[in-house]
Amino acid sequence: MEVFVEKVMRVQPDVKRLFLLVRAADASSAEQRVQSEIIGKELFKVVKDKHGDGFHSFVSSKLFPVAGDIVQQNLGIPDSNIREKLWQEVDIVVNVAATTSFDERYDVALGVNVLGAKHVLEFAKQCVKLQVLLHVSTAYVAGEQRGLILEKRFRMGEALKGDRYLDIEGELMLVDERRRQLGAHNATKEAEARAMKELGINRARLFGWSNTYVYTKAMGEMLLGELRGNLPLVILRPTIITSIHRDPVPGWIEGTRTIDSLIMGYVKGKITCFFGDPETVADMIPADMVVNAMIATMAAHSRQPSEFIYHMSSSVRNPVQYSTLQQCGFRYFHENPRVGKDGRVIKTKKLPVFRNMFVFRVYMTLRYKLPLEGLHLVNLLSCGRFARRYDELNRKYKFAMHLVDLYEPYAFFKGCFDDLNLERLRTAMGKDDAGAGMFDFDPKHIDWKDYFYSIHIPGVLKYACK
Repeated sequence: MEVFVEKVMRVQPDVKRLFLLVRAADASSAEQRVQSEIIGKELFKVVKDKHGDGFHSFVSSKLFPVAGDIVQQNLGIPDSNIREKLWQEVDIVVNVAATTSFDERYDVALGVNVLGAKHVLEFAKQCVKLQVLLHVSTAYVAGEQRGLILEKRFRMGEALKGDRYLDIEGELMLVDERRRQLGAHNATKEAEARAMKELGINRARLFGWSNTYVYTKAMGEMLLGELRGNLPLVILRPTIITSIHRDPVPGWIEGTRTIDSLIMGYVKGKITCFFGDPETVADMIPADMVVNAMIATMAAHSRQPSEFIYHMSSSVRNPVQYSTLQQCGFRYFHENPRVGKDGRVIKTKKLPVFRNMFVFRVYMTLRYKLPLEGLHLVNLLSCGRFARRYDELNRKYKFAMHLVDLYEPYAFFKGCFDDLNLERLRTAMGKDDAGAGMFDFDPKHIDWKDYFYSIHIPGVLKYACK
């Protein structure tokens, strides 16, 4: 959201208002969150420099935080006067809210990614000046398909496995019933959370998705397509979003993605090996290009009463393999060596990569699981002397293998995302040189080796490894 807000304020300073729905208890808390989590970031440096002493007054005149929550009806906005003001003034609605944890609690994921999308749609229908609703999803709603994956909409109830029918209402009822059962058995909060996470993963895999995140995002798309009526709807599906490529701050990133977690784990010495196929295409797209595509698609489909699907991807137009990232990472840390807490330089090593999951699991068993079993035996023989140490290491091992289970489908992903719809839009925009330059979202303009070495890896170290 931060990159989108910054872009609009930088290149469209005449925008009348930007209303930001912020999960907060009240207006004051919402204002504080926007100031600390958005406006106060280095990301806004260019806008700050442009407006100088007038920056805060400019922001106050354009940016209006609204306390609420998309999991509730009317977006959780209790004040009817504020709701009425939004319905009268808002002409574009953008939904980027999501819970992106692969193993999120099923009830939480349904609330945000499914019902949240429905509530945003219902709210947008009340906006009398509405021109378009933009919903940001993920390309991986496609599941573990192979080959060319097309930009097509989901049918209501469509599952990826067999001839199953995905009854969203039934899933909501299932969650309610499971929570009632847990309550009847006086389950602890930890037990309830664990049960809800397991339920989400199990239901996702039953219908053909690998995790709760992509499964519930797909359901959200289904509801939007089914319930939109004549409302203009754009669904943008980015792949793996990475740090800013060009402007305003190359390398800037908020939070960590899959590949960034690997970089950070390597930097901190917590990763001793990798698994996956180095020749697998790593479909990544920088955050600034995603935002540019958001703005371009909104402008292209304003007041067009239909549904438009776009993949924001690089695997067709400018594919890059994981091996390229691996090579750039080794080169970067070889030329910019890490320093340990003791002040000594940490030698950069090439870590082993397991292309076969069976071999990887054997390695994990021999290196970690068997020594753990040995410690368990010693603990029993010593009457629990090493119980705490064993429990801690066993918990870490189980968590690591849980993450392996979640990320395995992406380490060997064999699909590529067609972006023909977006290419048509790029072609149309190419006639406007100024617009094409200011809102560039062509992955062909990325030199991946230079981007990884000079921009992304330094950006992860600066912004994500704090």
